[in-house]
Amino acid sequence: MELTHFDEEGRARMVDVSDKAETTRVATARGKVEMQPETLERIRLGQIAKGDVLAVAQVAGIMAAKQTSNVIPMCHPLAITGAKLSFEIVPPGTIEIEGIVKVTGKTGVEMEALTAVSVAALTIYDMCKAIDKTMVIGDIRLMEKTGGKSGHFIREDHIS
Repeated sequence: MELTHFDEEGRARMVDVSDKAETTRVATARGKVEMQPETLERIRLGQIAKGDVLAVAQVAGIMAAKQTSNVIPMCHPLAITGAKLSFEIVPPGTIEIEGIVKVTGKTGVEMEALTAVSVAALTIYDMCKAIDKTMVIGDIRLMEKTGGKSGHFIREDHIS
C-alpha cells in the first residue's frame, strides 16, 4: 500500500483531493479512561470541583473535531456536518468514550473522530487530575468508517 502523504522525493505533502467526488462520510472512534473507582463515583455523582466532567468533555471533543486540521499537519480543513460524543460509565473505574463525526466532502473524518475521542479523554483527565493522577487513557481506535473511495471499514478485532 502506498503512503499518500509523501511526494515522489519522499517529502511530506497534503494529498490533493481536488478531483475526488463529494460523498457523505462518517467515522466512529472509541477510547477509554481508566481511573480509581472513587474517582468514577465522584464523576457519576457530580462531585468534581471543576464541574460536570462529562458535559465539559463532550463539548471539548466536539470542538476538537472541528479543529483537527489545526493540530494534525496533513489534515484538510473540513466543514463537519455533525459530531457526537457519548460516554458509558463502566464500574468499577472506566469511562468508555465514543465519537461519531460526519461530513459531506472529498475526504474522510477518521482523524476528526479520533481527535474528538482523544481530547474528550484528555479533558476527563484534566478535570480529575487533582484527585487521581493514576488515570490511564487508552485504546483509542477507529471502529468504523463509511464513504469515499476506500469504502466501508469495520474494525474486526473488537478491542473493548
